[in-house]
Amino acid sequence: MSNSTVIPAFLVSWLQIIAPQPCYDELFVNFNFFHVACLKVIISKCLGFALIAGSCIVKLPQVIKIISAKSAEGISMPAVTLEIVAITSSLAYGYANGFPFSAYGEAVFLAIQTGLIAFFVLLFAGKSMQAVTYIAVYGGCVAYLLSSAVPMSLLQTLQASVSGIVAISKMIQAYANYTNGGTGQLSAITVFLLFLGSIARIFTSIQETGDKLVIFSYIISTLFNGLIAAQIVYYWNTKPKKE
Repeated sequence: MSNSTVIPAFLVSWLQIIAPQPCYDELFVNFNFFHVACLKVIISKCLGFALIAGSCIVKLPQVIKIISAKSAEGISMPAVTLEIVAITSSLAYGYANGFPFSAYGEAVFLAIQTGLIAFFVLLFAGKSMQAVTYIAVYGGCVAYLLSSAVPMSLLQTLQASVSGIVAISKMIQAYANYTNGGTGQLSAITVFLLFLGSIARIFTSIQETGDKLVIFSYIISTLFNGLIAAQIVYYWNTKPKKE
């Protein structure tokens, strides 16, 4: 690396996180600020880390809403479970393939928060033992999928199924919203953040992984997150149907 950079030494390693070589030299040594390929890399990295930061809290409004109401009314447990499968599959696939953490890191935090939602759905349905068992079994599955024992063929199969799983999961929730005549305890903040995040992930996946399975899964995720977001708007001032 050239020594002509004016960047303080203590900042170099931090800047190389969002501008890995050779882009660091192009931008901060040669001052070629119009290098299109490197600008795409930086935008993708910044978006990826922003998504990871946002994922730390994206589903907390949903969790808080459930706890405050002491109810998970309107939230489909099968849909939540399918969503957990999709998130965990993407996490394990990205980890096993050595993709940059910025390309899949939000899956870690989404998995934790979605697991909490599943736990509270069961808990507030009076199924405490099932809630504990559910989390324990899920933890065991995650440990296996992130271990060296899992065959890559299984991870590829899971990733290939993510698009279908996401579609089914969102359709189950969309149908539940339709039959209930409202979106129940679904959080509008969470739904819209997930929709915007999935749009951003299409770009970052193209830029950082180039993996068609991953890219297609985010395209499908965007379409169906958009469907749920549209229902949130449609049912905004609508009272749910009575049993």
